[in-house]
Amino acid sequence: MSDVAASDFRHPHRYVRLDTILRLRWLAALGQLTAIFIVAHGLEFDLPVVACVAVVGISALLNLALQVAFNPMQRLEPVYAAALLALNIVELAALLFLTGGLQNPFSFLFLGPVLISATVLPIRMTVGLGLLAVACSSVLVFFHLPLPWDSEDPLVLPPIYLFGVWLSIVLAIGVTSLYAFQATEEARKLSDALAATELVLTREQHLTQLDGLAAAAAHELGTPLSTIFLISRELEKTVEDNDQLASDLKTLREQAQRCRDILAKITQLSSSGAPFDLMPLSTLIEEVVAPHRDFGVTIRVRLAVAATREPVGARNPAILYGVGNILENAVDFARTTVEVNAWWNADTVEIVISDDGPGIAPDMLKRIGEPYLSRRRSADETHRERAGLGLGVFIARTLLERTGAKVSFSNRTFPDHGAVVRIAWPRVRFEAEENAAGPVD
Repeated sequence: MSDVAASDFRHPHRYVRLDTILRLRWLAALGQLTAIFIVAHGLEFDLPVVACVAVVGISALLNLALQVAFNPMQRLEPVYAAALLALNIVELAALLFLTGGLQNPFSFLFLGPVLISATVLPIRMTVGLGLLAVACSSVLVFFHLPLPWDSEDPLVLPPIYLFGVWLSIVLAIGVTSLYAFQATEEARKLSDALAATELVLTREQHLTQLDGLAAAAAHELGTPLSTIFLISRELEKTVEDNDQLASDLKTLREQAQRCRDILAKITQLSSSGAPFDLMPLSTLIEEVVAPHRDFGVTIRVRLAVAATREPVGARNPAILYGVGNILENAVDFARTTVEVNAWWNADTVEIVISDDGPGIAPDMLKRIGEPYLSRRRSADETHRERAGLGLGVFIARTLLERTGAKVSFSNRTFPDHGAVVRIAWPRVRFEAEENAAGPVD
């Protein structure tokens, strides 16, 4: 578990396809040409059409050059993607300079490239693009050509209004970009953590499959080895007068017997953990607890005997891994004792794991189990927080919830201290595999 939890599934570089940027640039060019046509011919406003079309034409020529020179499907380094987005901002600023500056209602399109950067590029590049957009909008407050308008009824906007437009653009760039970046980062963390969860489950299932293959191989090899053993023993009896041949046959028989013994051990190991074996709740808990008994922490197991029979389910790698990970965390943070309590009735099966460590910080209780979140302190680290990605608890919780369990985290009631993790299944979900396999004698 520790090797997976310690692995960084986050991508150090974020790449966006050139085709994605080019599609956005073509869409922007088409929209700009449409706006120029409507203003010049539909509204019949005085507009520097040649200059505006020249700016859009330069953008289109650059798009064509990029499509010819590079494979549109290749992924751009963040710095090149940021450069193209910066060019979009400069082109928009040039068009706004020709059409009234911030008086132009399309000035809010400065948000577009910055929002795109916030979702796909590192934060430092998003900040750089945001500052470029703010600088361009600031320049357009003072330097721009007149807004295309009816010459008989000119539009005059007071300076305080233009300042409000500039301020709203600046705030919109800052707030919406921060929101977009935060939302995308959370989605990226969740995606990476789910990838880690899938890896863990795949490993567990692969081990289970190897276990079954070992049992099958042992069964298939048993018959030919028995034949070799019997024939060699019979031949050994017929060549007693030939010491060399008898010695070779004896060696052959002993090696065949050795192979049979090895296969018998493999069969025994495999039969104890075959993928369709059924195990009572007490056996499941003991299998999870056994590897953690020799770490200097006392583990107390208590089973509340109920009137109904003990729940029995299939040996599920997800349950074993999830409960084992939570128990491992409890052992890591406990001072002296970890308690594992289990009870059941006709409707519910519940396991409660608690430790006597420092517990979970109150501000983390509602967020515990999220990926890349770890702020618990171990019992011997009173002055520094234990480092970690928080992937372990996330993986355990995800695997357990896939089996139908509900996982909750809390702290012990004062004056006791320590963390408490409750894992509860509907009994029908816990025993679903048993019902599919058949009753247990």
